[in-house]
Amino acid sequence: MALIKPPSLPIPQLHFSKPSSPPTNSSSCSHFITSSSHSHSPFTEKHSINRYKRDSWVFKNQLDPLSSCPVPPDSSSIRDYDIALQLPELKKMLEVLREKRESGGGGERGDRKVGDVYLVGTGPGDPELLTLKAMRVIQSADLLLYDRLVSNDVLDLVGQNARLLYVGKTAGYHSRTQEEIHELLLCFAEAGATVVRLKGGDPLVFGRGGEEMDFLQQQGIQVKVIPGITAASGIAAELGIPLTHRGVANSVRFLTGHSQKGGTDPLFVAENAADPDSTLVVYMGLSTLPSLVMKLMHHGLPHDTPAAAVERGTTPQQRIVFAEIKDLADSIASAQLISPTLIIIGKVVALSPLWPISSKDASTLVEARQI
Repeated sequence: MALIKPPSLPIPQLHFSKPSSPPTNSSSCSHFITSSSHSHSPFTEKHSINRYKRDSWVFKNQLDPLSSCPVPPDSSSIRDYDIALQLPELKKMLEVLREKRESGGGGERGDRKVGDVYLVGTGPGDPELLTLKAMRVIQSADLLLYDRLVSNDVLDLVGQNARLLYVGKTAGYHSRTQEEIHELLLCFAEAGATVVRLKGGDPLVFGRGGEEMDFLQQQGIQVKVIPGITAASGIAAELGIPLTHRGVANSVRFLTGHSQKGGTDPLFVAENAADPDSTLVVYMGLSTLPSLVMKLMHHGLPHDTPAAAVERGTTPQQRIVFAEIKDLADSIASAQLISPTLIIIGKVVALSPLWPISSKDASTLVEARQI
């Protein structure tokens, strides 16, 4: 392969690799590309110093709450300790907002004024892919609840007077449960705040934005959605891969690779997902990829179907693996790709100018399909 505790205090009480050295060349149909800058994550990792600096207001300006954490350092106890530290400042902010509510803007709810909630997509990581509307809302928010995959560069654009609160999730660690996020959004909206829920990609594509919108609307809170460039579109464009192409791919399908119960099997893969005339884009699929590939080939997808796996796409830390589908899982393991990694499977991958097999082969594919 070539290198080109305090007790848990639930929110409802509020009512509110460094990668290893590049492998050597081993196959003409497996190819790995890395940027020159990949040692630091462009995103907010769960206990990074960036997170605690950014959210210092809610930790009473403690630079690193974990350094004084009196509980054993497991995910559950750290989560509970973080929430316990945040609770007083969150309550204080709510009190301030409620005092200002009568003179503040917002929609009517009985005789009270409530704030607006925005679900904002920030794209796959490159801040220049933000929409103008997203930029305006981000800079005018009172409180922003942000996920892990909102890039640091995007968060640098937040208004100086806004408060940031990390609610990200990663495998084995949820800083907030989904129910707690719902309550936070509701609580601060009821207090009159302009609340922005920042999500990587598009909020309504595998972002659970639909669940948050449904919950808030049932509580009588108006929700406005600002779409973002989903990872499939942004990363495919970065690689020069057309997700659909006349004569090659007449449809595209987005699939989550997450198992419902955290196992190694992906969600049910219908037989028509293995359509060789379609493009398949897999989100969150690293852990279940070997099983997914086996199912796709079992359902008839040719073993030599081109594929790409892209870690941290559109950021300076982007890394790419190209391989035929039969070799994809091994190539990803050799390159030690980590989350977030997007996987694109289909003949359109060979149309990328980065595809390691000659462009002549790719153009032959197009011509053959158009005859």
